[in-house]
Amino acid sequence: MWRLTCVTLVLILCVKVCGHARLNPRIVGGANAAAGSWPWMVSLHNTTGQKHFCGGSLINKEWVLTAAHCVDGKSVATLLLYLGKSTQQGNNPNEITRTVNNIIAHPTYNRNGYDNDIALLHLSSPVTFNDYIQPVCLAAQNSNFPSGTKGWVTGWGQIGVGIFLPPPGILQEVEVEVYDNNRCNNRCRGAITNNMICAGTQQGGRGPWRGDSGGPLVHKKSSQWVQSGVVNWSEGCAQPDIPAVYARVSVYQQWITGHTGQNPPGFVAFI
Repeated sequence: MWRLTCVTLVLILCVKVCGHARLNPRIVGGANAAAGSWPWMVSLHNTTGQKHFCGGSLINKEWVLTAAHCVDGKSVATLLLYLGKSTQQGNNPNEITRTVNNIIAHPTYNRNGYDNDIALLHLSSPVTFNDYIQPVCLAAQNSNFPSGTKGWVTGWGQIGVGIFLPPPGILQEVEVEVYDNNRCNNRCRGAITNNMICAGTQQGGRGPWRGDSGGPLVHKKSSQWVQSGVVNWSEGCAQPDIPAVYARVSVYQQWITGHTGQNPPGFVAFI
């Protein structure tokens, strides 16, 4: 287990441990993610029908971050969350499940333009961290992700228009790069606000699609993975030079800490 490092002055100050994926050695390439590669990944299921419909990320032992449109109109009774999951079918020896006792969507979430498309889910009981279940770090206020910054997006969504993941439904990973918001605004018909971050590829063919909403866009800083975005929407399915749009996590630090109480997530300044 990773230990909290503490220094005693007058008070005990603890350095939060987040963003460590001990089973993820990769830097580039790949499509199927190995078990434990992205230990903060969460699969949101409907309690009726038991089907994956959105992603999320574990941000501490009690809270999951996702997209507001994923939980719009849903109640806590309809949600079942899977953590430590690798495949959507078959045996997942490291997975656990949690129900949800509170859904907190951003108060100014815009259903039409997807602005402030971000939400918090409070787990019914805390989780215990291990190699397969770990919290991701979150980008702190004033973090900077210049155009061209490489990152990874993960999910169990469709791999093409109307094309579902073939059994056993292995978690997918893809490398993308950040687009400047002005360029993104020129490439997408939707209005790109300062609350959003865009990422994609010039050649296309890689990126999130239906079922990937709510999942994380992450970047590696030294030995830690930092989440910069929450999958919101895209103009078509991984079209060339048309990036997907994400909620910009760093904008929401105060809102997130205001709801997570005495155990806030680990925020890291990505500069």
